[in-house]
Amino acid sequence: MMNTLSLKKIYSGKVRDLYEIDSKTMLIVATDRLSAFDVILDEPIVGKGEILTQISNFWFGKLAHIMPNHFTGQTVFDVLPEAEAQAVARRAVVAKRLTPVKIEAVVRGYLSGSGWKEYQKSGTVCSIQLPAGLREAEQLPEVIFTPSTKAEVGDHDENISFERCAEIIGKERAEEVRAKAIQLYTEAAAYAKTRGIIIADTKFEFGLDENGVLTLMDEVLTPDSSRFWAVESYQVGTNPPSFDKQFVRDWLEQSGWNKQPPAPKVPEDVLAKTVAKYREALNVLTR
Repeated sequence: MMNTLSLKKIYSGKVRDLYEIDSKTMLIVATDRLSAFDVILDEPIVGKGEILTQISNFWFGKLAHIMPNHFTGQTVFDVLPEAEAQAVARRAVVAKRLTPVKIEAVVRGYLSGSGWKEYQKSGTVCSIQLPAGLREAEQLPEVIFTPSTKAEVGDHDENISFERCAEIIGKERAEEVRAKAIQLYTEAAAYAKTRGIIIADTKFEFGLDENGVLTLMDEVLTPDSSRFWAVESYQVGTNPPSFDKQFVRDWLEQSGWNKQPPAPKVPEDVLAKTVAKYREALNVLTR
């Protein structure tokens, strides 16, 4: 991958770099960096940026009838010199510059991860009361919207209640975000299931265009922003094996790491298994 582009870099996030094209558009480049527990690992996962960009692009197209997204209709070849465009063509998109909505829109269809931990303690997920007696990885009676704060690089996202979300972005906007996020998830989860993948939960990012229209942005329904399980190995009561960076997360959990930077060095075989799972998700979903 080319490290330097002729465009001006405006932001480097956990896994994406943004470059300025003009006042209305920018280039989003997905790197091979991996973030786990909000810490960027030292070892890149080679090929990850390309695979995740292809998965996202597939979903942006498939869900475009639900709401507008950040695509401008241009390609990298419209905005970069030929050699640079070739180098980043599979990992970069030309996107509208939007004003980010300041929350993470998390949607859960199954009880897992931090939701399962909270449920065991209090019978709730993000302050939403759930029926008693649910088991780990069980499908929820209905899809729930469980927003979180958007952390700066190095900080942790924090689960918040819908009321707190409404305080941050306004009640009307919060209701719109909740409705759209649930609709996007529900349609995507139904499709993925026909391909043998359960999407247990996912995180969407939204922005506002110059007219204040809510717009889907960033990445969509990738193994980095979602929890993917294989239908064939899914069993209620156990944490199903994942299609995503859960390999890395599980290894880190077992390593005794305190989740503060720096992260321990992840073994090669764990990284290799992770990228193989990413590739499998791309092939299964988009074939």
